[in-house]
Amino acid sequence: MPRIVFSGVTRDYAGRRVLGPVDLDLVEDRIGIIGPNGGGKSTLVRMINGLAEPSVGRVTVDGVDPSVEGRAVRRRVGFVFADADNQIVMPTVAEDVSFSLRQRRVPPRQRPAQVAAALRRVGLADHAGDSPHTLSGGQKQLLALTSVLVLEPDLIIADEPTTLLDLRNRRELAAVFRGLAQQLIVVSHDLDFLAGFDRVLCIEDGRVVDDGAPGPVIAGYLARMGG
Repeated sequence: MPRIVFSGVTRDYAGRRVLGPVDLDLVEDRIGIIGPNGGGKSTLVRMINGLAEPSVGRVTVDGVDPSVEGRAVRRRVGFVFADADNQIVMPTVAEDVSFSLRQRRVPPRQRPAQVAAALRRVGLADHAGDSPHTLSGGQKQLLALTSVLVLEPDLIIADEPTTLLDLRNRRELAAVFRGLAQQLIVVSHDLDFLAGFDRVLCIEDGRVVDDGAPGPVIAGYLARMGG
């Protein structure tokens, strides 16, 4: 699994400290990130593939700095956003997955087989010719994930992937996530979703206030929030 290192990282925006200082060494298969809104969770994970840059300090993925070599890092790190509609750009499900391959310059003759295999993997093969707009919320999230998975990244970051999903769709997405071979980092308010993870970080007011096994970290967060 990739090794993600934050070394003395801070992030300031409009004269305000929104994250840091942060020092982390992330190597586990399944890492969850929790905390209140506005605490810095999304800022932290966006730094891993260069969607945001530190004001001070350095982030590396296996020694490579995404602020310097963003393209190289993004070939290894896939990002799934909370609202799948923001990632779906093509008129059919299959074309949307194929679009990822086209951006990566995969030869056209190779794309259909790769698309079909990727859709089978997440249970969307029967929807290949459908408009994404006819999919359920859970299916749209799976499509966004598939468009990332088809590129075979080493790490997948999912920022609030269950926010717009009902219970059944959350369970379906959790089952797919459990079957992934990739390293997975998930930002979530859905605390049950993270119960089986290897490690959970809690970020509050821009600082990592707790870090460890899911049970005690989640319990501590609930206690501080009055839950």
